[in-house]
Amino acid sequence: QVQLVESGGGLAQPGGSLRLSCRASGFTFSAYAMQWFRRPPGQEVEWVSSLIGTKPSYADFVEDRFTISRDDAKNTLYLQMNSLKPEDTAVYYCAVMGSPPRGRGTQVTVSS
Repeated sequence: QVQLVESGGGLAQPGGSLRLSCRASGFTFSAYAMQWFRRPPGQEVEWVSSLIGTKPSYADFVEDRFTISRDDAKNTLYLQMNSLKPEDTAVYYCAVMGSPPRGRGTQVTVSS
């Protein structure tokens, strides 16, 4: 059974950083491309980033502030978020490429 458990969220000040983690189990993690999504308060889920092979892709709003990476030995996907803005406040989810988010997500709040 596919399980994705996000962690690493919390409260950050504008301009601060957080690193999100997504621990995967129940499938061969290394064989799949992965993505990050987020749901801002009162809004729909939006795509944040994908990692296909070694090629990352990012939504325009990322503006070179985030970095997606993975450690296949640890079955873990990461999202390093720098220069955080209040509009980055959202619940962040990871997902297997081609599948919707299925975990509980991790809350990121950016506020002074």
